[in-house]
Amino acid sequence: MGDAALKSYLFVSDFDQTLTFNDSGYVLSEIVGIPTAEFERKAEGMAKLNLVQQGAELAYLLLHDPEFRSRVRKEHLMQVGKEIRLKANIGLLNEILDHGIQGYHFDFYVLSAAPVEVIQSALEGILPPDRIHGTEFKYKSTGEIDTIVRATAGYGKVAFLDELQAKMKIGPDHVIYAGDGSSDIHVMLHINARDGFTIAVSETKHVSHIAQRTILSTSALGVLVPILEKIVGKGRAQIRTFLESYGFLIQEWDKVRTDWLTLRPATEEAVESRSMDGSSL
Repeated sequence: MGDAALKSYLFVSDFDQTLTFNDSGYVLSEIVGIPTAEFERKAEGMAKLNLVQQGAELAYLLLHDPEFRSRVRKEHLMQVGKEIRLKANIGLLNEILDHGIQGYHFDFYVLSAAPVEVIQSALEGILPPDRIHGTEFKYKSTGEIDTIVRATAGYGKVAFLDELQAKMKIGPDHVIYAGDGSSDIHVMLHINARDGFTIAVSETKHVSHIAQRTILSTSALGVLVPILEKIVGKGRAQIRTFLESYGFLIQEWDKVRTDWLTLRPATEEAVESRSMDGSSL
């Protein structure tokens, strides 16, 4: 089938805890000798104060926190990429999206708030550097981080995605985004509003409420299931057959609905009111 006959889509994925099992900030803290609990305390403090765009906490610490700024160099970020634990089959996912689904072609990009050096180092030999976009820094001659060139977090992801979509001449309804956390909320809302397709890869409450589908898997291939269902139109039996053709059996496939429920004790006034009107408690 000629390229002109293919249905073209843009598939964009977050990095930390979407393509990995852990967060870049924790791995970096261990490498430079900063307690991970200290990194977590500082990052959570910024998030609660809304001091930076959600997802940009590590970038802020690298620029402004004396402890991180004095210790972290470019080579440390590249080392993080080599040590971070990736989900399985990212390379195969790229191959399948590129030419493995008959009649369809998906360009696979990574868009993350993580430092671009981390992502490029982690995905070396899996995705070309021009498919990877993260937070970019300018460095001093000593290797110390000097300034930030571009932050791809929060609304920064939305702006970059719009640029990428325009460059590739892809319609907004042909954009697919996969992410895991609160830093993905803005971009997911943006894509949903423009008839694109969003996939959550965690049960984080705010994200799973916004994403059109949620898929939990230890393999990067998990995101293929909602794509094959929603975009390609395959049924469960066809999806099983498709994955078996690549040597994978679906051992468990459970679909559940999750209700997020918070209960609190009723006030004494409410209890008394219900008792007086004869309502059962």
